Amino acid sequence: MPKNITALRARSRELTKAHKMSIAGVAALGCCALAVTAAPSEAQSTVPHAAPAAAAQVELGNQPAKQIKASITDQMAASALKAEAIAAKQKAAAAASAKKAAPQQAAAQPQRPVAQRPAQQAASRSAERPQVRQAAPAPKSYANNVDGWIRQSLDIMAQKGIPGSYNGLYRNIMRESSGNPMAINNWDINAQNGIPSKGLLQVIQPTFNAYHVEGTSWNIYDPVANITAACNYAAHRYGSMDNVNSAY
Repeated sequence: MPKNITALRARSRELTKAHKMSIAGVAALGCCALAVTAAPSEAQSTVPHAAPAAAAQVELGNQPAKQIKASITDQMAASALKAEAIAAKQKAAAAASAKKAAPQQAAAQPQRPVAQRPAQQAASRSAERPQVRQAAPAPKSYANNVDGWIRQSLDIMAQKGIPGSYNGLYRNIMRESSGNPMAINNWDINAQNGIPSKGLLQVIQPTFNAYHVEGTSWNIYDPVANITAACNYAAHRYGSMDNVNSAY
């Protein structure tokens, strides 16, 4: 083989080996650069490859599942509240309508006859009625004679606290006037002085006026007024008409 051909082959092998070494060096430098770029910095926390997959939330569209569930719950609650508000409003409207219609229904309802009303209602009404006052007893009547005049005078004297008895009054009436209410003494000293004694118990006018009993007549000849005034005078002077046995 010629020398020049052997030399060319040897040179060709040398160039090929150099080229291979250059390419290997360039590849090694590229791998180092990629390794530096892909390696995490000290500020970043290293998380296992399985953690992101376990912690990741299931997403529907662009929202997490929890947010979608909360949104649906809020919508259902708002719908329920709205339904309750509508039901309450309808209930209030129905109550107002019933209240408004009640007076009209009551007016339209016919009244029951009095005979059909319950006995309890009739009893309560009769209990509410005021009790009818009983009429005052009729005034006591007295005979228009000496007996009746004495008895009427004694009732008045009892009310006024004037003492005296039937027998004491009767005895003095019979002695002074014999039971004549119009009797008058025109001859004694009183008559001479112009003030004669008058009536059943022969009382002068000044004495009658001074001892007149309220509720009786002011007529000195009235038998009851004459007796009560004379007994009032005798009670003040003698203690009672019962103590008088002569002119007084």
